[in-house]
Amino acid sequence: MSDAKKPALTPLDDALAALLAQVLPLAGRETLATGAATGRVLAADLVSPVDVPPADNSAMDGYALRAADADRPLPVTQRIPAGSVPAPLPPGQAARIFTGAQVPPGADTVVMQEATELLDGQVRVTQPVTAGAHVRRRGEDVRAGSVVLPAGTRLNAVAVGLAATAGAAELTVARRPRVALFSTGDELAMPGEPLPPGAIYNSNRFTLRALVEGLGCEVIDLGIVPDKLDATRAALRAAASQADVILTSGGVSVGEEDHLRPAVQAEGRLDLWALAIKPGKPFACGRVGQAHFIGLPGNPVSSLVTFLVLVRPLLLKLQGATRLAPQGYRIAAGFDWPRPDKRREFLRVRLDEAGGLALFANQSSGVLTSAFWADGVLDNPAGQAFKAGDAVRFIPFAELLS
Repeated sequence: MSDAKKPALTPLDDALAALLAQVLPLAGRETLATGAATGRVLAADLVSPVDVPPADNSAMDGYALRAADADRPLPVTQRIPAGSVPAPLPPGQAARIFTGAQVPPGADTVVMQEATELLDGQVRVTQPVTAGAHVRRRGEDVRAGSVVLPAGTRLNAVAVGLAATAGAAELTVARRPRVALFSTGDELAMPGEPLPPGAIYNSNRFTLRALVEGLGCEVIDLGIVPDKLDATRAALRAAASQADVILTSGGVSVGEEDHLRPAVQAEGRLDLWALAIKPGKPFACGRVGQAHFIGLPGNPVSSLVTFLVLVRPLLLKLQGATRLAPQGYRIAAGFDWPRPDKRREFLRVRLDEAGGLALFANQSSGVLTSAFWADGVLDNPAGQAFKAGDAVRFIPFAELLS
């Protein structure tokens, strides 16, 4: 192919903006038990019906009293374990209180037991006291009527715990996108099968399935499709009849054995981009019926990177998530990069003991061990050389894989 016929490389940000412009959140929602909603996207604001905590309570085991009375011995007239309702505390008295127990009306302070002495039923404070110390105020965590979790929140362990704190037994979440997944390539074999000459095991099928499920989506696994045009067209039709997104790996180049391009063009619409990123230049998207079509490259690291930077935000937007972009951080490089690529690079790196970034030696798009070894990727602009000690943009896998 002559240079004149080669497609121009599309910057990643332009491709992502064009892709997301075609995506609308899916209609439909469902109600789940709070404990079953982890990983899903909240479809409606969660408003707390209660203050949290519902009353002033003690942050310590100790004695509840008035700070003004702490200069003299006080008779202990109550014992208040957590879960009990105390009586009002008159001036000049103290109450034995335990962590989480409601502070009695009349008391304004809790003195931890290590700062007291108890003798003959009276408590003496042995250290200076500050009014209000060790008291958790009513509503200091959550106010009744406030939005605890806004719509569009991805529900992680902390979010479902916060929902439970506000008394929510159920949560309204967005419908799960249905993602039809298949791989193309006669060279692919499944783990557990004998490996014929010229074949490789299909890692992308497992990686992509785990990524899709990790984003709260339902996977329709259509397996490996032979390198034949009619088989590829049939797989696309089957996928489009039951899925919101069709996700493939391999076959998106322009070789004689790459049938996805003509198959998608025959069954729907294809927007084919050659991305200005490394790894991951071959990338295709379009529509088949009502389903979004995404074709990822076949090399395992290319497939992983293009999924993380393009497919992940698409699947989140389909669920109405409000945060689509991962958080990056400026960290010192621990190595020189004197010969950058003309494309934007995603280098597999690991945090070292000095707080910098170490580089995996082999950055080939076929070396999946580089991604397993790494803590994340160094997002390097096109043509950007740097030296050890320079600040670079690091995106942790903790952001990208969740």
